[in-house]
Amino acid sequence: MKIKIYYGGRGLLDDPTLYVITRMENVLRELRVDVERFNIYEHKNEIATLPQTFKDADGIILATTVEWLGIGGYMQQFLDACWLYGDKNKIATTYMQPIVMSTTYGEREGEMTLCNAWEILGGSPCPGLCGYVDDLATFKMSEDYNLIVEKKAENLYRTISQRVQNLPTSNQAVKQTVLRTQSLSLTPQESEQLSKYVSDDTYVKKQKEDIEELASMYKDLLGNRDVRNVEPYKNDLITRFRPQGDLKVAYSFIIEGLKKPLYVGVSGANVEAYYGENEAVDVIIKIRQDMFDDILAGKLTFQRAFMTGAITAKGNFKILRLLDDMFLSEQLV
Repeated sequence: MKIKIYYGGRGLLDDPTLYVITRMENVLRELRVDVERFNIYEHKNEIATLPQTFKDADGIILATTVEWLGIGGYMQQFLDACWLYGDKNKIATTYMQPIVMSTTYGEREGEMTLCNAWEILGGSPCPGLCGYVDDLATFKMSEDYNLIVEKKAENLYRTISQRVQNLPTSNQAVKQTVLRTQSLSLTPQESEQLSKYVSDDTYVKKQKEDIEELASMYKDLLGNRDVRNVEPYKNDLITRFRPQGDLKVAYSFIIEGLKKPLYVGVSGANVEAYYGENEAVDVIIKIRQDMFDDILAGKLTFQRAFMTGAITAKGNFKILRLLDDMFLSEQLV
């Protein structure tokens, strides 16, 4: 038989939980049980991998100390890792005995927390041990207290040896009907590999840097794309512009799908284009984006599009034809 102990306290010399689990270790070894202890605070950088150590365990002891409130951060992180990366099939066949000693108030609530957590994970909790210790020296000297601790160790041994069954609990029903793991459906081997990656600070740091680099790259790409999409055609018209003497005209293109109209103003050899409202225009033109693309691609002219009804215009129609002279190639004009 193999039992593993997971201690979630801070490792203080006067921690009563350390005394209790040391006493239980001695009893279990006398019963020829292979006992291995994991001090979680010594593995705080690889807590995510600790659930993988359940593989060859017949039972485990979760031991922690209530110093001011609850079961403490290390034990909570360990239980979180069991939920995220633990092999649920293995947990379902593993007995757990909670040990919670307190130097303040809350040992019973701590024991109940561990039992509830293990049941929700799918495992079977055994009767645990909890107590309040005001003076550790007095606690150690008490034969009655030591006997209680030893009996708890023996009871754990009998429970595992006899494979004692527990009655169904509401926690198990809640898990089956309500709780759902938000992580990916992974095999035990994949979960183990993922937990190793998560606990590797160097790997995690490198992944974060890679993600930030990709995010920055895509942000730049999206930013460039947004510029093209938000203000299309403006630069196309400016680069195609050919002055027509001292001509002074202004156009407003209402382009389907764009929030603001495109203003194009011509004054002799100068051309101005921007997206925005301007009431001082000579012609207002309504046009679809695909039609504007065809015109710029040389498939037809503004005049031809207007004559066929592909675009509509309001204002001075003579000025409309000047668009072809100023912005389209000589071949099309």
